[in-house]
Amino acid sequence: MAPLSGGDPRTPGIVVGPVDLATRVDEALAVQAVAFGLSDDEIGVRRHIVLRHLLNPGARALGATTPDGRLVGFVYGMPNDRTHWWSTVVQPYLRDTGCDGWLDDSFVITELHVHPGHQARGIGRQLITMLTDAAHQPRSILSAIDTESPARGLYRTLGYADLARQVLFPSAPKPYAVMGAPLPLPRHA
Repeated sequence: MAPLSGGDPRTPGIVVGPVDLATRVDEALAVQAVAFGLSDDEIGVRRHIVLRHLLNPGARALGATTPDGRLVGFVYGMPNDRTHWWSTVVQPYLRDTGCDGWLDDSFVITELHVHPGHQARGIGRQLITMLTDAAHQPRSILSAIDTESPARGLYRTLGYADLARQVLFPSAPKPYAVMGAPLPLPRHA
């Protein structure tokens, strides 16, 4: 694992590196619940989804841990496959904007979450850049709630641009934007 370089001095000792997300799924979902505002029912549903995703070929995860081993952030993703549920939902929106080719030969960021007490310190940036650095695909795609937020701001500084907006996922209360970026991601803030 690599110490967080260029991080905020208020996050001493945070280490970013590979994590066995299947073993630490409940800890990761606790971070996501606080960062994303999930209910207990949503956590239960997402637990099964995360464990299923991790079985996909090429799925990888990284975590950010404190010196005492507590997980304060995580990211995971995998090579995109048009037959995956996410791709089948976003494909019509991408087709409408002329961007459905982004579903091919891309690495999808499935989840990226940092505990609010550790946000805005470079942890999310290091998680996503380290994960995509190991990707064999020439580009990356992700979805984020379609509102101006710190997450969307981070993605833009990393070269992600909107490919489709107002994407509606079943049972999601808010619309999402699908964003894409060429790899490798830039390192400047």
